[in-house]
Amino acid sequence: MTVSLGYLLPTRERIMVGVHETDQILRLGDKAEEVGLDSVWIGDSLLAKPRHEPLALIAAIAGRTKRIKMGTAVLLPMLRNPVLLAHQAATIDQISHGRLILGVGTGRDVPAIRNEFLAAGVPFEKRIGTMLEGMRLCRALWAGGPVDWEGRWTVKGAELAPEPYTPGGPPIWSGGGVTDALKRAGRYFDGWFPSGAGNGESWGESWKQVQAFAREAGRDPAAIVGAAYVTISIQDDLAKANAELDHYLESYYNLPAAQIRSQQYCFAGDLSAATAWVRGFVEGGASHICLRFTGSDDERQMETLAALREKLS
Repeated sequence: MTVSLGYLLPTRERIMVGVHETDQILRLGDKAEEVGLDSVWIGDSLLAKPRHEPLALIAAIAGRTKRIKMGTAVLLPMLRNPVLLAHQAATIDQISHGRLILGVGTGRDVPAIRNEFLAAGVPFEKRIGTMLEGMRLCRALWAGGPVDWEGRWTVKGAELAPEPYTPGGPPIWSGGGVTDALKRAGRYFDGWFPSGAGNGESWGESWKQVQAFAREAGRDPAAIVGAAYVTISIQDDLAKANAELDHYLESYYNLPAAQIRSQQYCFAGDLSAATAWVRGFVEGGASHICLRFTGSDDERQMETLAALREKLS
């Protein structure tokens, strides 16, 4: 299997150290294409984990690049009106000539994210139903022609333009590792894109369930992309790699590193060990992997990722 490798752009990390300018982020998007990576990804948070707005940055990167795919890892679509989201995504899909991927999620049940939903005027307890209906409405609008909709939103004879570059709209990948999330991915979405916990073997077991749910829903499992979002620290010195990973996780989440390691796909080690660990996901069926690197040397990280890609192939 050929695996596509992506790089998570450090938007949150930049804000954490007080860098609000976007020039460095945009240059990293250029560099990712230059070294031959398959995709770049941008996280989403309104207030809980402040960072640059992902769709705006993706549009900017789309206008500067020609080949690389761009995705959200992951977007919280419930925080956005779906008619506006459909319009934004269709426009970006045209700018990029079909290189947009919408990774979507429901948000973790922690106080900061609950407060984020409260600030946006969105009931946290209804977020899953809100996400599913919002994505259905987006797809209805992307299909072309007049749309009438009665539900959480009311749309009367509306026709969205521009239509997306991708017929039917950009692919939507959903995250989550609990059984209900696996069902949603298998039944409704174009890809499954979780962030943990475990390793390639446990990812592969859940992937089999996603495929089984797809078959139950009358869908072709081969039409669904198996992806993974992983956090990785690559250094020759194992102790330094682990220390860097722990420091990164604790700074990012303000929680003990061990707790985050138990919740997300995380690895620390040298390049050979990291390659073997990532290969475990490929052997489990993953065809696209987004890597979030620790540390601050972004260009070195992308060069390392390109080397890892060569080793995998």
